[in-house]
Amino acid sequence: MATEEKKSGGIVETIKTIVYALLIAGVFRTFLFQPFWIPSGSMKDTLLIGDFLFVNKMAYGYSYASCPSIIAPRFGLNIDATDICGIFDGDNKRLLGSEPKRGDVVVFRHPVSGRDFIKRLIGLPGDKIQVKGGLLYINGTPVKVQDAGVFEEVAEEQGPQRLRPRCENGPVGDGGICKKSRQRETLPNGVEHDILNIGNQGSDNTSVYTVPEGHFFFMGDNRDNSSDSRVPNIAGGVGFVPFENLIGRADRVMFSSAGKSMLFFWTWRSDRFFKAID
Repeated sequence: MATEEKKSGGIVETIKTIVYALLIAGVFRTFLFQPFWIPSGSMKDTLLIGDFLFVNKMAYGYSYASCPSIIAPRFGLNIDATDICGIFDGDNKRLLGSEPKRGDVVVFRHPVSGRDFIKRLIGLPGDKIQVKGGLLYINGTPVKVQDAGVFEEVAEEQGPQRLRPRCENGPVGDGGICKKSRQRETLPNGVEHDILNIGNQGSDNTSVYTVPEGHFFFMGDNRDNSSDSRVPNIAGGVGFVPFENLIGRADRVMFSSAGKSMLFFWTWRSDRFFKAID
């Protein structure tokens, strides 16, 4: 009898430990930091496919988007943030809110699909944004750019989705060197970051976008390979992003894997451990 009671007590303690651990992890993920795995090349060369980082949720305060979404089709899980915190959705306000800065690298919820995106904040409320000849204009003034050489990578399938890079010198066969022109862009507030160019396309010449109050305009650093605010969200792009949809700021890459899984430690990029995000 004593042995059975001991076993029963041990099981209860184990369950309690698991529940407490899940609660702590939930609080950590909801209010402090959210893990994020870079799935695509839209932010190269600032962020590479396979970079793993934590998003600082304290940076901009909290909204319904701060609640986690749990999407795991393999296990039949599709829990959206609105399922948990939908009562706070729609007012475009934040608790303990803090305005993001131009040039921040931000994770946000897509206004239509609800999926998490990561892009660079380019336009603030009231700004007029336009791209002409591949050059960014903010409120009628072109940003400063200077040549920063060439970005090179191997032309091969990348990440779990096995995406192939687009190349300025393409088409490039497997194992070849894929090249993109690289420039250093300086935003009006002095933030500097690299941007990549693949070729001339429609997104290099846009109309003028006037950012509405309470919204923001985002672009990927890999300018010719990014679905961002240059395309309305009703047309498959991002469009203007409401303040309440911001999840947090990305400050530092924790580690990076060039393979199909973060568990493949032999593919980790040692030069990206704890790398600050410009």
